[in-house]
Amino acid sequence: MFKRFIKSHTVQTAIAWLAASYLRLIDRTTRWQVVGDANLAAFSEGPPCILAFWHETLPSMPLFWVHTHSKIGVSALVSLHRDGQLIGTIAKFFQIDVAHGSSTRGGAAGLRALLKTLQDGRHVGLTPDGPRGPRRQAAPGVAQLAALSGARILPCAVNTARAVQLNSWDRMRVPLPFGRGKLVFEPLITVPRQDWQAAIPGIEAALTA
Repeated sequence: MFKRFIKSHTVQTAIAWLAASYLRLIDRTTRWQVVGDANLAAFSEGPPCILAFWHETLPSMPLFWVHTHSKIGVSALVSLHRDGQLIGTIAKFFQIDVAHGSSTRGGAAGLRALLKTLQDGRHVGLTPDGPRGPRRQAAPGVAQLAALSGARILPCAVNTARAVQLNSWDRMRVPLPFGRGKLVFEPLITVPRQDWQAAIPGIEAALTA
């Protein structure tokens, strides 16, 4: 009975609202430093891009999107699992649309949805190592999407000095308020259509820099 109650749409929406409110508290009480201003400007002034970030930074990524001040929208790829659905609901509080899938199970449908999003003139966001890892190893999906669409990849990260690190496969970091934080924008990456596999090591290196 209790599990059914927790899984109900009403309760899940309430949990998502609380999580979004907590993230807004993080945003207001954190002293942010932007790393890679020129890369952010190139992203903001250019065509739709693919925002890539490691799964461990997922709780903080809505804050990243808020600080891009992008004039066009974004859709994020989230897991088909129930946790992914909750993440998708949280994202919507930050005007982030979602496509359900992954780079492994359900990936083809998810990547098709993201490809259409790019063609429609919107940014997309995904975690190359999600939803189950291995940690910090990029699955083919991000490079394939860039090669098929012609969109460039913006490797990015959010890091707060105060955080709780979970004992999960990705060592996920949950940010804490009242500290310092960095919003990191690495140079945009172009993936050649005929040689997308060769781009994966460079994507991993940029995300880990």
